[in-house]
Amino acid sequence: MKIVDFIRYLRTHRCVFLGEGGNHSVYINTVNNRISTVPRHKEIKNKLCMKICKDLGIPSPF
Repeated sequence: MKIVDFIRYLRTHRCVFLGEGGNHSVYINTVNNRISTVPRHKEIKNKLCMKICKDLGIPSPF
């Protein structure tokens, strides 16, 4: 999945950008205060998208 589409998906589920890590961006779900990191690549694998969504407590886009 393209990272731009995935970030847009996260924003629709009330996840906001928290800060920068080494090679990752940190996002937090404002509803349940769960945190996950998102790699800064042009595309990320679907399995990784599902894991990030699980960490943030939102439904998977697949």
